[in-house]
Amino acid sequence: MHVDGNFGGSIDGTGGADLAILAEQIASAERVGFDGIWSTEVSRDPFLPLLLAADRSESLQLGTAVAVAFARSPMTMATVANDLNTFSRGRFVLGLGSQIQPHITRRFSMPWSAPADRMREYIAALQAIWQSWQTGEKLDFRGEHYQHTLMTPMFSPQPCPFGRPRVMVAAVGPKMTAVAAESSDGLLVHGFTTARYLREVTMPAVEAGLAVSGRSRGEFTTSYPGLVVTGADERGFTEALERVRHQIAFYGATPAYRAVLDLHGWSELHTELHRLSKTGDWATMTGLVDDEVLGTFAVLGEPKDIGAEVIRRFDGLVDRFTLYTPYPLDEATRVTIVGGIKTG
Repeated sequence: MHVDGNFGGSIDGTGGADLAILAEQIASAERVGFDGIWSTEVSRDPFLPLLLAADRSESLQLGTAVAVAFARSPMTMATVANDLNTFSRGRFVLGLGSQIQPHITRRFSMPWSAPADRMREYIAALQAIWQSWQTGEKLDFRGEHYQHTLMTPMFSPQPCPFGRPRVMVAAVGPKMTAVAAESSDGLLVHGFTTARYLREVTMPAVEAGLAVSGRSRGEFTTSYPGLVVTGADERGFTEALERVRHQIAFYGATPAYRAVLDLHGWSELHTELHRLSKTGDWATMTGLVDDEVLGTFAVLGEPKDIGAEVIRRFDGLVDRFTLYTPYPLDEATRVTIVGGIKTG
């Protein structure tokens, strides 16, 4: 199982605006032993930090987890992904997410429609554009949502010697998961996912989608950002507990993620979290995440024990495990965790 880290944002407790901080994150990722790093699109652009990473590291896989697909046209997305794949010598992975309707229509002022169908067409458009650049064949993509029929020599990049970028799709529900398995190179599992949901809902949808595309499981990558609660000392562990409870409460209030709670018989928890989220009562919401819910969504323990538990829960389900710690965690503790997963 490969182990990855997050990069360039606040998800690991650091800021992403300072180039010196970004450079240190890259160096730290290599010292810790991460195989790759993922850049998020939350409060900053997901692509620009990866350009620095491509320059500073020659070994790390670099990916977006995620870039918001529907905030950009396939042409603009294809261009930046092709550039990063070229600059990184084939190490770039384009991780795409649909986001939810209010963000697409009200934050980005872009059109919204059935997200699974639109994502399937979006990926097909990307592939057509990259194929045109690689082979020189005429670009003639005509879909329901996107039409790309103009590509002149001035605007066509040279063929990338490393091929097209790999594409992974973020999904929670079975429809988007099927799109990922039918149309892309991999699945970016949402952090608000349990091992049971992976076994009973996600992986059956993946297998069905792969059958449609005529591929085997070995040709498809599943990446999962797993919540972890740990710390170098008791104070750090207590802070981690509170931060992860808050993160679970935030996700649990989102209607799009309700199915995960439903599977575990916690539908009423979603209803109450959603109600409280409308009033901004985050403290009460956090308190509703009891120890059973916490232990189901997150791996808890001392740093030396985390690796074995990650392997127990997720070996055979995921190919890449991203250490999801929405709180500060020192490098030595990360080294212990990553080493435990790799040797587990």
